[in-house]
Amino acid sequence: MAVKILIQRKIKPGKENELGEAIGEIRSRAIHAQGFISGETLRSVDDPSSHLVISAWKSVEDWKSWVNTPERKAFEEKIAGVLADPENISIYETDTYFDVKGMVETLAEGTVVAD
Repeated sequence: MAVKILIQRKIKPGKENELGEAIGEIRSRAIHAQGFISGETLRSVDDPSSHLVISAWKSVEDWKSWVNTPERKAFEEKIAGVLADPENISIYETDTYFDVKGMVETLAEGTVVAD
């Protein structure tokens, strides 16, 4: 069953760019991880130090495998200094998902799927 991972982070003032760079680096690696579907980062309009990362995975097992990779662990160490509070991770199951990554890969291969 597909899952969405919500990661809430409170950032120290003036450290937003460091977080953004680190997330860009780790996401470029995550997109190649087994089971990764999509990811986005949101910043609160009311509190710019509050960030929410939402990623979709084909299964909770895929997410847990990714979390335990050396790349993800190095990312955690890298951002530890920019966090004002410990991050909060929540996992939600979803019955359906739209596999954008799979569609893009299919289109890149030149395979057309008709309805």
